[in-house]
Amino acid sequence: SMDQTQSIPDQPSSVPPSQPKRKMTSMIAFFSKVSWKFKFQKQESSKNVFFILAERARDPNAKKRHLAMRGLGTMACEAPDQVRKHKKIMLDLLVHGLYDPVSSEVIHESMKTLTIILGKIQGKRLGSFFVDITLQIRTLLDDENDSMRYLAFVLLGQLAAFAGWKWKKFFARQVKQTRDSLLIHLQDRNPQVATACKTTFRACSPYLKLRNENSFRTEEDQRNPKLSRQLSHYHPELLQFFYANKIL
Repeated sequence: SMDQTQSIPDQPSSVPPSQPKRKMTSMIAFFSKVSWKFKFQKQESSKNVFFILAERARDPNAKKRHLAMRGLGTMACEAPDQVRKHKKIMLDLLVHGLYDPVSSEVIHESMKTLTIILGKIQGKRLGSFFVDITLQIRTLLDDENDSMRYLAFVLLGQLAAFAGWKWKKFFARQVKQTRDSLLIHLQDRNPQVATACKTTFRACSPYLKLRNENSFRTEEDQRNPKLSRQLSHYHPELLQFFYANKIL
């Protein structure tokens, strides 16, 4: 600053007083130009980074595929404009990642990134990707890995919210075939998985046709004999759990 300049010893007396102002103005102009250039370069570099990640997502090396999926997740958070621009390419890469034949880490990272992207695009224009994601997620609901199960239930809940008219019948069939997993994991050994399952069960309940307008009127109405038989078939303690937690 000017004060700092004046405090420097042996400052030449021949320097005109107006020069620091001119210097300050030119410095501001310089930094503005650099800032604009940096912003432009950042936008350009994010494009380059996306295509590098896209290439590595198909790499024969599983570790590189895993890191690429993680990179796509970071990009989805920090550069959502790239998600919008390259949505189809990104979804295609992630769906391939979901079906990775070798690495469970690639599958796990693909699921994490998908939860971010589905949240960003609100499920709009998923097209046939909706089918591919649903079919694979169903197979992961009973996975031995707690984190994998958790993400599978989160994704299934998102899909329930985003199922458009085109996929409603398909999704209803898938949910009914997944009913055992939904019911069993309400009491999952991992509390986070159990909570995610409970949230997803509520989102999927219209497709199971278990909820009705009168389900909260009275205890007698709640204890529907047909529903009770259906639930007790899967687990004798589930019926009590449902009513205690007001899931239905």
